Amino acid sequence: MSNEKRFILGQNEVPESGLLYQDLTYKIRGCIFTVYNTLGCGHKELIYQNALEQELTKQNLTFEAQKSFNVFYGNKKVGNYRPDLIVKNKVIIEIKTANLNLKIFESQLLSYLKATPYQLGLLVNFGPNQLHIKRIINTKSPR
Repeated sequence: MSNEKRFILGQNEVPESGLLYQDLTYKIRGCIFTVYNTLGCGHKELIYQNALEQELTKQNLTFEAQKSFNVFYGNKKVGNYRPDLIVKNKVIIEIKTANLNLKIFESQLLSYLKATPYQLGLLVNFGPNQLHIKRIINTKSPR
């Protein structure tokens, strides 16, 4: 029997009230838990992304993968950002498999939110020992 921790989303589990896109993120988190419970830890980001895409499709959640956004400094384009997934044109999902402090990725995702019209991002780390999901909200007005 495996010593890996498993996360189970119970049918009677009720999400906290008042969250931005509460019902949608509840469904997304369910998809993430299903992927984690099935695959466990130790795979590459692309494997988790492919599996999550399959699970989102099963749950009838529309998404775009690797959508490109221009990043500007003043009026000049300085690069592109391609989030891993955008679900229902509302929530950015960034997938990681890091064994590092996640603060750098949290800051990175907040910067991505500021460069796009989206307010909410989920940082999902299928780390080496356990799953972490962090909600990041851009409270500033859209650009």
